Amino acid sequence: MDNKASGLSRPDVARPGASRWLPAIWALTRKILFGLRLWIAVCLALYVAFRLELDNAYWAGASAAIVCQPSVGASLRRGAARLVGTVVGAAAVVALTACFAQDRAAFLLGMAIWAGACAFTANLLRDSASYGAALAGFTAVIVAGDELGATGGPGGDVFILAVTRASEICIGIVCATVVLAGTDLGDARRRLASELAALAGDISHRFGRSLARAGAEEGDARPARHALATRIVALSPLVDEALGEVSDLRHRVAALRAATDGLVEALSGWRTAANCLKELQEEDRREAEAIFRLYPAALRLPLANSLWTGQSGSLIGICRGAVRALVVLPVRTPSLRLLADGTAQALRGLSQTASGLTALVDPTRAVSYRRRLHWYRPDLLPAAIAAVRVLVTIVALELFWVVTAWPSGAWAMSFAAIGVILFSPREAQAYSEARAFTIGLALAAAVAAIVRFAILPGMESFAGLSLVIGGVLVPVGILSLQPWQTSVFKSFAIFFCMLLAPANLMTFDTVQYYNQGLAVVVGMGSAAIGFLLIPPLSPAARASRILEMTLRDFRRLAAGRQCDCLRDWESRLYRRLADMPAAVDAEPLARFVAMLSMGSTIIRLRLLARRFKMEAEIDTAFSAVAEGKSATAISHLATMERELRQSSKGEADGTAIARACGAIHAALHTLTRYGDYFDGLESVAVLEHRA
Repeated sequence: MDNKASGLSRPDVARPGASRWLPAIWALTRKILFGLRLWIAVCLALYVAFRLELDNAYWAGASAAIVCQPSVGASLRRGAARLVGTVVGAAAVVALTACFAQDRAAFLLGMAIWAGACAFTANLLRDSASYGAALAGFTAVIVAGDELGATGGPGGDVFILAVTRASEICIGIVCATVVLAGTDLGDARRRLASELAALAGDISHRFGRSLARAGAEEGDARPARHALATRIVALSPLVDEALGEVSDLRHRVAALRAATDGLVEALSGWRTAANCLKELQEEDRREAEAIFRLYPAALRLPLANSLWTGQSGSLIGICRGAVRALVVLPVRTPSLRLLADGTAQALRGLSQTASGLTALVDPTRAVSYRRRLHWYRPDLLPAAIAAVRVLVTIVALELFWVVTAWPSGAWAMSFAAIGVILFSPREAQAYSEARAFTIGLALAAAVAAIVRFAILPGMESFAGLSLVIGGVLVPVGILSLQPWQTSVFKSFAIFFCMLLAPANLMTFDTVQYYNQGLAVVVGMGSAAIGFLLIPPLSPAARASRILEMTLRDFRRLAAGRQCDCLRDWESRLYRRLADMPAAVDAEPLARFVAMLSMGSTIIRLRLLARRFKMEAEIDTAFSAVAEGKSATAISHLATMERELRQSSKGEADGTAIARACGAIHAALHTLTRYGDYFDGLESVAVLEHRA
């Protein structure tokens, strides 16, 4: 099969003389446009708040700065999450005040517990949903800070304060959304399609090259698969941006998830085929050329990702046709059968990705995927650590505030809550983010002091105020998109308007300003200290816990105590793979993929065993795996493989016998390599007995 026969054209190769400075100019233009949008959004929010004569209009400007993101999709998703979080947080404060109106200690403790619960939820959720849960936590602390006196006692006008603060925040969200929607058409769909196509193109090309060279590059294939798996895990934020930016994609979530799952399935099939290629005998390598010839020629191209972007619809039929041919291909040995089935699995995953890409780039295309809910148990320990950290940090600041009667203690508590809740899902990067935000706050406080006391007293119009704010926010917005100290400038841009505190009737009390500036820096610094004293799990520990939970699920599957539906098993492990930290090492990821592949092999072998009346032998072998006795399982499976090879059931069952022998051989390979790891935990029988 060649490109001409398949109806596909070879992608154009970039011209050697193409301009190299155009991308740099376009990147700089995008940064300048972002700085201008940030300025316009903040000024529009302030103008509306001033016109409505709200008490603290700067909260509207700060909310607009928070919502304003470089991507319009991320801004819209974050704006919607902030709206929900603001309303929920304000309602929580009203409820706490109603329950503990006369009990200061209970009110402060209840507020800290609420913030901890929101941090717990934020660490269980992902992307915009996680941000919304975090907002519900620290918005409650912010609203409560307005009604608390110098020593932290709840006041009686909490409802009015909650409505006012929620209104100011919502004004900022709406204004930022209007500005972004009117000035940025968005490119999240294009970027997501480009990344999916690049991943599919890399996998298809590298896998095709491995097939062509019969495993000669196996030493380089494992790091390549690890890098590709890391990129697949990083797709989640981009999918979230696309869902926020493009309305029709909200009905195609299952198709997008299927596209990313297809990439993982393709990597799993590549792994199976690579292991077979490495062990093929010389006479088998010549026969393996027939499998390579069935691999679509269009997918072997170095620039195959261009095909995935523009002709994904045509690739669906090409991949499915190759899968059908590989499944029925007559081969001589079980190893070649396993190679053909592994290649078919990789192409099946790529076909699934092509279907998702087509649904992504073509809004008119009908989508056949249905969103299914699968049972999934997340790791609760990181969320529990985050909740404890939030509780301890806020309670410590509350005690310090009550004891010292610090007039700006509420500000310190609010910013501590912002930092310790917002950065908890960042895990390993949480401390560095909190520290960078503390530095940015200090810089913003210094610049805001200069503007407030040296420039604003001579300003009498909103136009002058807007020009002054633009003179600061536009360059800071541009700097926030630079790779150097991004979080510092992002913090500066977000909190500058809040520290400047413009109002209809300005006051220039230097003591009060420096007191509040010190409070916000101390508050964010307390969040950084909280991450030092109660650190999150390291990426290695996080990956180890995910592997441990996956291994327990794997043993339950091997013991027959868990649903043996292939789709449910793979969907559950795809979710766990998405929870893997970005900095996971190659060996934990290889163990995870081995369990994914071994679990799928167990399910397929049980189905094949029914055909040959070998259910008892299969159950005995896999029960040994569940009990942590891989050596015993290897012995049973080797015996079964010999019996199947010696059986003569006619030509009709020849393919099924070869497929069963190939699956057993794959299970033996995995158990031989990872048997010590599979035997490391207590057996599932002991675990269930203790439960």
